[in-house]
Amino acid sequence: METVMRHWTGWIAVFCLLGVVVFPGRLFAESFEEVLKNFIDTAVQNHPLLGEADQHINALNEIPAQVSSLEDPVLEFGLYNLPTNSFAFDQEAMTQKKVVVSQMFPFPGKLGLKELSAEKDVEMARQHRDELRLLIERDVKLSFYELCFLKAAQETTLENKKLLQQFVEMAQTKYSVGKGLQQDVIKAQVELSKIMDELLRLGQLEATEKGKLNSLMNRLPQDPLHIPHGIQKTQFNFDIEQLQELSVDNRPLLKEAQALIARSMAGNALAQKEYYPDLNVGVSYGQREDSLQTRHPDLVSAFFKVRIPLWQSSKQSKKVSETSYRIEYARETYRKLKNKIFMEIKEATDQENKGARLLELIGEGIIPQARHSLESAMAGYSVDKVDFLTLLDNEATLFKWQIKYHRELTNYEKNIATLEYTVGKSIF
Repeated sequence: METVMRHWTGWIAVFCLLGVVVFPGRLFAESFEEVLKNFIDTAVQNHPLLGEADQHINALNEIPAQVSSLEDPVLEFGLYNLPTNSFAFDQEAMTQKKVVVSQMFPFPGKLGLKELSAEKDVEMARQHRDELRLLIERDVKLSFYELCFLKAAQETTLENKKLLQQFVEMAQTKYSVGKGLQQDVIKAQVELSKIMDELLRLGQLEATEKGKLNSLMNRLPQDPLHIPHGIQKTQFNFDIEQLQELSVDNRPLLKEAQALIARSMAGNALAQKEYYPDLNVGVSYGQREDSLQTRHPDLVSAFFKVRIPLWQSSKQSKKVSETSYRIEYARETYRKLKNKIFMEIKEATDQENKGARLLELIGEGIIPQARHSLESAMAGYSVDKVDFLTLLDNEATLFKWQIKYHRELTNYEKNIATLEYTVGKSIF
């Protein structure tokens, strides 16, 4: 009688565990979005790549004012026409002590173009920094979602372990009353050992992934992390054209390429202005000594200098050609990046739609069928109409598809994170 009671008690426990195994995951309500946002904010605030980019931007911000300023004026002192036979200042009327002040004035528009080019360098650096930020945010999300999967997989595996332990007890009970086989007990114990090995593997993967996420936040790899339970499936309602348009307006990589085009155009305009000379303007004051017979008045002079572009065919014209090619290079770079991003958006959107259909198939079709099959096998085994190997096979099938569902849900959310990075902004 005691054996029979243990037998039915085991079956009741199995059916209770089956309900947990079939519906794993959200046993605790946790703020999933808040935890993820905190990780992202910490990574953006502390990641050394962004700090490095910020300092690079600060340095570039100092350049526009430099290149748009005039050259320093030149102050010159000199002795002119001093006779060597006496070194007397009043012997010759042409002898003078002279002060010269001169200033170089670039041709109008040159300084403004140099400033514009430097400002575009700053803009490129800012967009590069934004691209790095998006990349770090994506990597945090990918690592976070992987940790959520590993946690869900561990929970499902633990519940499956409890189920197998019940199977071992039932097989032993049947064997003890002469209704079961010893090989059934051994087989159940082997499957239980496999589950233990899987738990060890998942634990190692979790430790590695936590180290990766900590590194993204500039923390020690071994620092503890709190990972909430359960990933909520995001509803995806975008079409390809919508996302492609958003990427043109928001992706920093494309904005950086656009800034490169603008900088190249400023360089070309500056090269064309090099045909026109800069003007060096100056004034001088010459002080002369009076002789005994003659009073020598001081002298004032003014001058300007220009460079004559005699070698323009091999210098200025070549510079114009070089910068024209750079404009086309920048435009081709933009088109290449745009086409690549558009293709990535299409692939990610197709993958997202496929993932949604697959999740529906697994969650609403395969898992309920596998659960029903396991319940039938359990009922059949209890009345000796199904063998133990069939029962284990049905249990393994349900367990496999539960893990598969968690993996596909994780991949679905990871794909959204990658898609947001590709578009250049959060779309949910």
